[in-house]
Amino acid sequence: MDTPVCGKLYLVPTPIGNLGDMTPRALEVLATVDLVACEDTRTSGRLLAKFELKKRLISYHEFNERSRAGRLLESLKAGQSVAVVTDAGSPGISDPAYRVVRAALENGIEIVPIPGASALIPALTASGLPTDRFLFEGFLSHKSSARRRRLEQLASFGHTMIFYESPHRVVQTLTAMREVLGNRQACLAREISKKFEQFIRGSLDNILEQIAGTTVKGEIVLVVAGNTEPAREDVADKDTD
Repeated sequence: MDTPVCGKLYLVPTPIGNLGDMTPRALEVLATVDLVACEDTRTSGRLLAKFELKKRLISYHEFNERSRAGRLLESLKAGQSVAVVTDAGSPGISDPAYRVVRAALENGIEIVPIPGASALIPALTASGLPTDRFLFEGFLSHKSSARRRRLEQLASFGHTMIFYESPHRVVQTLTAMREVLGNRQACLAREISKKFEQFIRGSLDNILEQIAGTTVKGEIVLVVAGNTEPAREDVADKDTD
C-alpha cells in the first residue's frame, strides 16, 4: 500500500473587523482544504457561511492546543490539508498556531502562510511613531507587579513598542507606562477596520486625559515611543599620575 502524501498546513488570516479584508487567496485556500482548525467553531462557522463555504471544523485554541496539535498532525500525515484560522487576525500572533507549526515542521510537512489581516501593523503605520524598527510585545501580564517589571525591562529599549491590551485594563496599563517609561509619545488604536475605528495620539498623559471618565470598548493596540535619550555611561576618572 502506498504511503499517502502529506497534506499542507495553511495559516490563514481572517478579518479583524471589515469583511472586505478577506483576501481572494484566503478564500481559495479555505475552499480547498479538508479541515479548518479554529478558535471558536461558531465564529468561524459564521464567517465561512458569509462566503458560502461549508467545511469540516475542529476547535483549536489555547486550552486544547497541545492535544489538538497531535490530532491535526495525524490528519496532515494522512494526506489531508489543514487550514488554521483564529477568530480575527493572523494565526500565531497572540493566538494559537505555534505548536502545530512546530509539529508539522518536525515531520517534514509544508507550511503555507497566507498574508492578511493583523492589528499590529495598521496600528504601527498609522501611529505617527517611527516604523523602521519596532518591538511587538503582545499582551502584558494582567498582574500589576509583573506588568511593571516587564515595563522596567523595556524602559531603555530605543525603538517603537507595540502592545495588545483589553479594554478593562487599558487605563491601568497606560498609567503604569506613564509611571515607568515617563510621558512618552504614544497612540491608542481601537477597533481597527471596524465602524468605530479610532486613533488617539499624543503623550501618555494626553491619552489618559482623553479617555478619563469614558468606557473604552473594543480591540486595543497601544503603540509607544522608544527611549530616545542616549545611553549614559558613568566612566570613572582614572588617576594618570
